[in-house]
Amino acid sequence: MKSIQVEAPGLFTTVQDLGREGFGLLGVSPSGAADPIALRLGNLLVGNPEGAGALEMTLIGGTFLFPEGAILALSGSDFGATLDGLSIDSWMSFEARSGQTLRLGPTRSGARSYLCVQGGIAVKPFLDSASTHVLSGLGGFEGRPLRKGDVVRIAGASRPYRRRRVAPHILSRLSPRKMLRCTSGPQSEWFAESARRTFYDSIYLVSEESDRMGLRLEGPAVLESSKRDMITEGVSLGAIQVPQGGSPIVLFVDQQTTGGYPKIANVISADMPSVGQLRPRDEIRFERASFEVARSLLQEQERLLSSQELILE
Repeated sequence: MKSIQVEAPGLFTTVQDLGREGFGLLGVSPSGAADPIALRLGNLLVGNPEGAGALEMTLIGGTFLFPEGAILALSGSDFGATLDGLSIDSWMSFEARSGQTLRLGPTRSGARSYLCVQGGIAVKPFLDSASTHVLSGLGGFEGRPLRKGDVVRIAGASRPYRRRRVAPHILSRLSPRKMLRCTSGPQSEWFAESARRTFYDSIYLVSEESDRMGLRLEGPAVLESSKRDMITEGVSLGAIQVPQGGSPIVLFVDQQTTGGYPKIANVISADMPSVGQLRPRDEIRFERASFEVARSLLQEQERLLSSQELILE
């Protein structure tokens, strides 16, 4: 079995796939790739199923040695990758020969880059998923981020190298956005129209305290029109909670499964990959969207991802 030797792990590198949906009732968050579009495209480039496990790097990439070689692709943000000193482009498959080293540095664009390898990452699944949930120490590679000296196994038999790239005209339509579209949250009526207007008209900064559990936002406070007692209830991916003080929090892939703060809005499914590419100090805004618009945008996104023109050879 081929392997990846970790010479430097980067800032925060974990094994992720498309997550473990359906276990919220048991208190298990979905985890999975912060930018699932980037993961899906990277896997398609190397001939994997879309949901195969890959390495997700955050803000600063790692250095990886391939003793037996591998077929690879980088997707997501540009981390300035080089293979034995030669520049490597994202959104394109490439071959690492035996003994070659891939190096990635700090991000030049968004927050996360994905290293996809033909065959996928071989780890013991937890609840049918390879994704790492660091807070609970479950899934992925020993339930934790990678460290220097780790040896990560590659699953599956190797196949001949085929150069593939993502069609630029489709990639541009799938690119991350800073204007996040939202449907109304279940407690949106708890906020006066003036507070809702503040939320949608204001610019917010992503706090440096943000992580895969949630993105804390800095900006104008959004205050309830009257304080009410709220019973803790289930929360969805992308829910925007407003705790006391009025600073919104966007719940993300490692979110808690219940919460007791009112939710003013919910980021639509089509824009959740954009949330995964937000960096600390990025500026974002929110835009109202109906459920019908949210559904049609997701359908259009899936149509692009299934297009026969998506991958060029």
